[in-house]
Amino acid sequence: MIFAKWEDFANFAGMKRSGILLLTLLAVVSCGITRHAPSVKEADAPIIPPLTDAADIARSRARAQAVMDSIDLVRSGVTVPKSNEGIRTSSGVVPLPEPPRELVDELLDYAKTFIGVPYRLGAPGPDRFDCSGFTSYVFREFGYNLPHNSVMQFRDSVPVESFSDLRKGDLVFFGARNNIREIGHVGIVVDVDLERGMFRFIHASTSNGVEIQRSTQPYFMMRYMGAGRILKD
Repeated sequence: MIFAKWEDFANFAGMKRSGILLLTLLAVVSCGITRHAPSVKEADAPIIPPLTDAADIARSRARAQAVMDSIDLVRSGVTVPKSNEGIRTSSGVVPLPEPPRELVDELLDYAKTFIGVPYRLGAPGPDRFDCSGFTSYVFREFGYNLPHNSVMQFRDSVPVESFSDLRKGDLVFFGARNNIREIGHVGIVVDVDLERGMFRFIHASTSNGVEIQRSTQPYFMMRYMGAGRILKD
């Protein structure tokens, strides 16, 4: 291109430089937006389905109420006889299985080796756990494959209907933080104190990671939904 005057060339060059700067600025802004977009990993949190089936909800509430009634009786000084009815089925009553003591102690000793391991939502272990990731990881070491989901673990376990039947190694279930009527947490019973109507359990807590806590803490008392047995004879 030929320019008649130096001023014409200078004006053209200035316009061209401004255009290049504008394109550069747009590219930088575009890169910045892309860099700060949420990654798949950040958005890939597991979705735990709530209990939506009416039968499941009824079973959950009945199990929780039966245990809480037993706890109230124990605290009031009434002796609660050990239930020998077992599990009602269409073909009759099946005795509630009681796990071998050695297996339970080994499982709990193994679970305690993870005390202090941090919590992370959706983490299956062993360097990070969420609650159902912790229980499934521990039980898998002893040949029991539990789903990484507290609701599914509740459904797959054998119901423990009475507090007097609660044993070390049983799973205990609690309502979610934002909805106490939906199962959202699970732990493993460490020991049971029938006289005081309480138990201790090991679980992956959101605040302190894997730790042992008491069922009498207000947060857990108001959210307790029942217990289930995985270990069998």
